[in-house]
Amino acid sequence: QVQLVESGGGLVQAGGSLRLSCAASGSIFSMSVMDWYRQAPGKQRELVATMGSGGSTNYATSVKGRFTISRDNAKNTVYLQMNSLTPEDTAVYYCNIKGRLVPSVRTYDAWGQGTQVTVSS
Repeated sequence: QVQLVESGGGLVQAGGSLRLSCAASGSIFSMSVMDWYRQAPGKQRELVATMGSGGSTNYATSVKGRFTISRDNAKNTVYLQMNSLTPEDTAVYYCNIKGRLVPSVRTYDAWGQGTQVTVSS
């Protein structure tokens, strides 16, 4: 009932920037928790950035000061601005949004399809 479509991944040189987008559609009443995860080859999926409904944010230590999570409520879209990228940031990035549906106000937990980010040295 909620679909997430990610975009913005690609190939970038070390030191460069990318902005990922996660557009949500469907019977959305609210987006309460918005997360970005990443998974590198051979590694577990890790939480990179999170934003609560009130706008509070938290970041993994490895990206703090370089990545910024934000949202556009009018567009039901969550962004991840990534600056000063390094080869260690290479991974598939996934968005995850939890919230409530209309009209039931039941909760949902939706995942994007993932977008590849590759940082060359």
